[in-house]
Amino acid sequence: MVNSNIQAAEENLIHVYNRFPIALDHGEGMYLYDTEGREYLDFAAGFAVVGLGYNCRELNDALKAQIDRLYHTSNLYYHESCGEAAQELNRISGMDRVFFTNSGGEANEGALKAARRYAYTKQTGRYEFIAMENSFHGRTFGAVSVTGHEEYREPFEPLVPGVRFAKFNDLDSVKALVNEKTCAIILEPLQGEGGINLATPEFMEGIRKICDENGILMICDEVQCGMGRTGSMFAWQKFGVKPDIMTMAKAIGNGIPVGAFAMTEEVAQFSLKPGDHGATYGGNPLACTAVKKVIEIFEREDIVGHVNKVAPYLTKRLDEIVEEFDCVTERKGTGLMQGLAFAPSKPVAEVNSRAVEEGLLVIQALQNVIRFVPPLIVEEKHIDEMIEKLRKILSE
Repeated sequence: MVNSNIQAAEENLIHVYNRFPIALDHGEGMYLYDTEGREYLDFAAGFAVVGLGYNCRELNDALKAQIDRLYHTSNLYYHESCGEAAQELNRISGMDRVFFTNSGGEANEGALKAARRYAYTKQTGRYEFIAMENSFHGRTFGAVSVTGHEEYREPFEPLVPGVRFAKFNDLDSVKALVNEKTCAIILEPLQGEGGINLATPEFMEGIRKICDENGILMICDEVQCGMGRTGSMFAWQKFGVKPDIMTMAKAIGNGIPVGAFAMTEEVAQFSLKPGDHGATYGGNPLACTAVKKVIEIFEREDIVGHVNKVAPYLTKRLDEIVEEFDCVTERKGTGLMQGLAFAPSKPVAEVNSRAVEEGLLVIQALQNVIRFVPPLIVEEKHIDEMIEKLRKILSE
């Protein structure tokens, strides 16, 4: 019998997603449930979004209360939660000024515009970007222009001009691209879509030095790796290498559509001015309420401390899988953003499909990596359950 939810979607939506044949109905903590009542252990968290897990009652109550009061105004007016959310986000991110968007792609789009506007205001004549191979920054025109996957860019060329790609963790390849036209270098401290590739401290420090010596802005995309996932609120904080502009989304709203780009006071003073940028829904009362409440819960419950406590156990169990199965070649990543790389003899898409059948949700990255990005409330018992399911799949 065909599920009516799936049939309606297949007949009416533009086919840009290859969805698994399940229709989800509700969630609780670490688990999702479909319309047939089947349970799924979630190690995907909606692409690293639902950090606090599903059906977080405190967040739900705050959002319900805000809906009954006010959930949209235009940005011609102030409202109660916007300034407070911005203040809290700047505090935990270490930045000075923030602009709210609706998504990570929009956040990166705004960051690129801010970098170009900064160069324009400073009258430097700079406009080029250096981005990284295997990077992913979104699917809007600017964001996809700096995304380091040819298959994402090619169908939409010509894209935004002036983008060059360096090798991730190869400082010499970055230096070779720097010229008098370079306005910014954009990178993810931990690449997600590109295969769970962690920047080295030397690479992050080297990028910062190159930027400082050449009057170039450093942009860190923390849309996926930010908000506690790597064991600090934002990944750059562990490196001690502060960007000029950083982008965020996903977990800052725990599933409410909200993103942001933030910058230092210096960049803010010389970049975007009234009329340069906008977002009708950006910073709306509902989204800002989510950001405020998520930050409050993160700090009160010490979610970052919990990540640092449980992540070594995930690392240990994934390392056991690498040792046990010849088809698994490597564990990658850090904190609660990790991956397993597979040999070509083991099609990752098949592993992913079997995982769904076994009631386990994970995410593929590139052609040979499976991502493990669970809600940050994950416990050792959930990791054990995931490993048991994964071991069963790989033993077949």
